[in-house]
Amino acid sequence: MQIQSLNLKTTSTDQLISQLKQGLPAETFDQLRSKLNVSDNALSKIVQISRRTLDRRRITGRLATDESERIVQVAQVYDMAVDVFGNPQKAERWLKKPARGLGGKIPLEYSDTHLGAQEVINLLGRIMHGVFPG
Repeated sequence: MQIQSLNLKTTSTDQLISQLKQGLPAETFDQLRSKLNVSDNALSKIVQISRRTLDRRRITGRLATDESERIVQVAQVYDMAVDVFGNPQKAERWLKKPARGLGGKIPLEYSDTHLGAQEVINLLGRIMHGVFPG
């Protein structure tokens, strides 16, 4: 299993779960923020980490398990968008504008919950297979 945008490579789901339970390095937040080209505040809101908590995590060097999971969740959405649209710039643009397939919601913002992220991934799958325009 690989999360390309975070340079996270694991040999199995079990290994990824183990890494999530340990907490990902705090730098993974910054890696994802850079890939998405968003502010700390924007990504903090999506992954539900307050600014104060983020500052503490940067000092301790590790994210909590639930924070790590949400970072991976958004990274998986981003990675799939890159696969579908062929490059990071097109993926970033699509993730930041309202999508008809999500009832006009913005895919990146919609990815702030597990169910929302899954819906974005499902929509990307439909776009990839030509079933539904974005």
